[in-house]
Amino acid sequence: MGNITDREILKLQKTANDIRESIIESLLIAGSGHTAGSLGMADIFTYLYFHELKHNPKKPNWSERDLFVLSNGHICPGLYATMAHAGYFPVAELKTLRKFGSRLQGHPHREELPGIETSSGPLGSGLSQAIGMALAMRIDEKRTSSRYVYCSLGDGELNEGQNWEAFMLAGKYKISNLIAIVDRNNIQIDGYTEDVMPLNDLAAKLESFNWHVQEIDGHNFEMIDNAIGQAKAVFNRPSVIIANTIPGKGVVEFERRPEWHGKTPNEVEAKMALKELRTIGGQIECEQMN
Repeated sequence: MGNITDREILKLQKTANDIRESIIESLLIAGSGHTAGSLGMADIFTYLYFHELKHNPKKPNWSERDLFVLSNGHICPGLYATMAHAGYFPVAELKTLRKFGSRLQGHPHREELPGIETSSGPLGSGLSQAIGMALAMRIDEKRTSSRYVYCSLGDGELNEGQNWEAFMLAGKYKISNLIAIVDRNNIQIDGYTEDVMPLNDLAAKLESFNWHVQEIDGHNFEMIDNAIGQAKAVFNRPSVIIANTIPGKGVVEFERRPEWHGKTPNEVEAKMALKELRTIGGQIECEQMN
């Protein structure tokens, strides 16, 4: 369904890697925040803000924009870095992450930062908010909508029961202008998701709620592009993409380790991480030149 080119993929890969570097740098200065999920979702965020979303960083309240809801708000270091690189605010402002008086708090606040569609913090509420937005679009545009609402959810966040009420409602009302993306990284603050509260066959569960379900590699831009294209081709129900991601992606020492869910790197760890990411960035640049 997608039509993304190899050149576009390389450009997105380079941008995502630059964003990962900014995530590490901002977390080091902040001294607190969530590392694993922010790094893991960098490819999804990059695809959305640099390829897919209808948006305008210079006019963040543009009436024709698509909406992005970050329900798993604790991974906002990844969203902030993406938005900064996209032009919503200066990249240098990332150094103020979690500082007193900063617009970049530990969870997004829509009244403080243009481009943030909803405040998030209490897990489980974002999907309900996204459903309300998608329904309002459909009402305003006479039952159909050319605009989309995208909602990011964590797999650990699915422990919250409100999500399942929201899944039921969206399926009942066939909200086809809603695309949910589940960050299936298999970790949460207390350990591995399947040890804390097993999700088992998540795809089958969501299909039973009358959602169009796809499962992809959340780091493969071609698969991401195809999945979004297929989701937009569905007109009789909402869509959800289960994106299998590697928590801590890009830094081998951080990858797949639950302790990095809410841990930040110290100076030694950050230096090591940035060295790895810069090596990856150099490799991508060499591919771009060929």
